[in-house]
Amino acid sequence: MAQRERPLSPHLQVYRWQITMTMSILHRVTGCALAVGAFGLAWWLLAIAAGGDHYANFAQCLASPLGKFVLFGFTASLVYHLFNGIRHLLWDAGFGFDIPAIYKSGYTVVALTVIVTAAIWFFALRGGA
Repeated sequence: MAQRERPLSPHLQVYRWQITMTMSILHRVTGCALAVGAFGLAWWLLAIAAGGDHYANFAQCLASPLGKFVLFGFTASLVYHLFNGIRHLLWDAGFGFDIPAIYKSGYTVVALTVIVTAAIWFFALRGGA
């Protein structure tokens, strides 16, 4: 008996890029970024506990352009992961499973992430006043 060739699994080239795919990938990436950022938070706490010179070094690192970029990325990751997590909780409760609602909630999460992250940095750079 002749052996038939088995079909190959479809690859990403077959699929159209969609917001649902992007949101899923970003949720995983931001989760990893937050896990790495937890080490930065631990460093901050250790610098506070160690005293003035150590905290001054930490603050100098965060004040650099690279430090601000990393802190901005951490802020955006935290905000995105929070809002997308709320979206997932609503799905767990049984809401928003029809396709238009999935797309609407995805775009809402992206818009809220941009707005809230911008607001956090606007007030942070103004000095909170």
